[in-house]
Amino acid sequence: MSSADDATTAFRSRDRRAFLAWCSTFGLGGTLLPGILWARLDEGGIAKIDRAMLAHAEQLAGLEFTDDERDLMLAGLEEQRSSYRRLRTVALANSVPPAVSLRISPRPPRHARAPDSASTSDGASAATRVAPAPPPERPDDLEELAFWPLTRLAALVQARRVTSLELTRMYLARLERFDPLLSCVITRTDSLALAQAERADEEIAAGKYRGPLHGIPWGAKDLLSARGYPTTWGAKPFREQSIDDDATVVRRLEAAGAVLVAKLALGALAWGDVWFGGRTRNPWDPARGSSGSSAGPGAATAAGLVGFAIGSETWGSIVSPSTVCGVTGLRPTFGRVSRHGAMALSWSMDKLGPMCRSVEDCALVLQAIHGADENDPSAVDAPFAWDASVEPRHLRVGWVRALFESRAPDDESAQHDQATLETLRRLGVELVPIELPDLPVAAMSFILNAEAAAAFDELTRSGRDDELVRQVRVAWPNVFRQSRLIPAVEYIQANRVRTLAMRAMDAVFERIDAYVAPSFGGDNLLLTNLTGHPAVCVPNGFTRAGQPTSITFIGDLFAEAPLLALAKGYQDATDFHARHPNLVAPK
Repeated sequence: MSSADDATTAFRSRDRRAFLAWCSTFGLGGTLLPGILWARLDEGGIAKIDRAMLAHAEQLAGLEFTDDERDLMLAGLEEQRSSYRRLRTVALANSVPPAVSLRISPRPPRHARAPDSASTSDGASAATRVAPAPPPERPDDLEELAFWPLTRLAALVQARRVTSLELTRMYLARLERFDPLLSCVITRTDSLALAQAERADEEIAAGKYRGPLHGIPWGAKDLLSARGYPTTWGAKPFREQSIDDDATVVRRLEAAGAVLVAKLALGALAWGDVWFGGRTRNPWDPARGSSGSSAGPGAATAAGLVGFAIGSETWGSIVSPSTVCGVTGLRPTFGRVSRHGAMALSWSMDKLGPMCRSVEDCALVLQAIHGADENDPSAVDAPFAWDASVEPRHLRVGWVRALFESRAPDDESAQHDQATLETLRRLGVELVPIELPDLPVAAMSFILNAEAAAAFDELTRSGRDDELVRQVRVAWPNVFRQSRLIPAVEYIQANRVRTLAMRAMDAVFERIDAYVAPSFGGDNLLLTNLTGHPAVCVPNGFTRAGQPTSITFIGDLFAEAPLLALAKGYQDATDFHARHPNLVAPK
């Protein structure tokens, strides 16, 4: 043997004789140095854990042991590491959840309370009641329909004043024209869309109307699988991935007669607005990004490229792009909507929800996609029915005084939020001041990171995380790596504090049906994602630079109906949601 490469090969292959021969060749005679090197290897060819190594690890975990305690630990730590290696021989698809129960309780521990104000006394869902309106007239220029809310489009399609095929072709043309500007589409689904639209027209002509989504084109965040098309998760390592299955949400929307026209961009592995094809742009100002991670659904909906979209949220991924794109986004209760066929990032926090042009649109989409699913044990049956006649003044509404009053008076968003409170008061809503739990909410954020690192364990260990576009400190590759050092005990302890947060939020909702808060005020966004509470984010103004701002309403667990009624009441009294950007297609 003559080279260091040969020595490395021998070292890793456990050829002790060859390794010692190499040491002799280079004057490393005897057994002292080679013996020390060899002794630091365990049976898998990895340096053995010693006192010094353990002492450094203690510092990472904020602990300190004595040398005697370390000596007792060493053999057990080697056994644990051996277990890790054996477990890693088992291939784990992203779709496999942990067996430990991470499901947030589908019912608060209160007695004699209906889970949803729109439910009947026996728990069955009441009939859906939409706001009454005569069927609109067909416009001379069909492109005027691009920004119509789902409710008006549905009335037009049901009355057969426009066909689904016409709508679909119009949206496909806009996708082709404006996606070069916005970079919000990963895969167009033209052939599927045209076939679904033709089927919808045939059924409607035959009197088989399936409901308000029948014939309406929509877009899916590309972490939802759709048979026959790539499901890229926005990440280069998975850009060729094809999952031979339809996500439950995709199947349910198809059953409702909706038409899938595109799989929309998301920040790589559901973080930010940068994916392997570039950065998704903001329709109000294409020089800016559209936030994330539901960047494509937000941009496409705001730009009038789809009738509605499905996004996902773990920590702000619906609220944030809804805010900057000026659309209405609903994050349902954890467990309200099946996640089967969706990329897993955090099994205990991921939620799927609609991004639309109005609150009532979100309600109608939720009506179609909610419910239990045998393929997703976290999804539950809980009554939901939309009742557009509920008046906000009949609801008990809280406001988080501290979050409103802690902001600078010259902050434009803060001014819009104060105006929102005044609008609610004019509607007859009596606002009750509330306080959120006094717990270290931000300190629990590593729960998400630990679960995400587990979901993409193989990506990290294989080194393919280097293929992700964003390679900065605050991006997944680095977060996945550093999350490997989160102690299991600390993860469990954080979840125990999370239990206290859930109990405290349950106490808050003993007094109210919903509350209003600044969309990014304090820790409210993270808190409610950890506790699983639903939220609806709606536009509430525009800055002097022409950028949308938003306000967020938060509801009790599985109480989306009163939550949406409150948000609709606000939206009916304003027109921010009805405005849309004026796009100029690139030449």
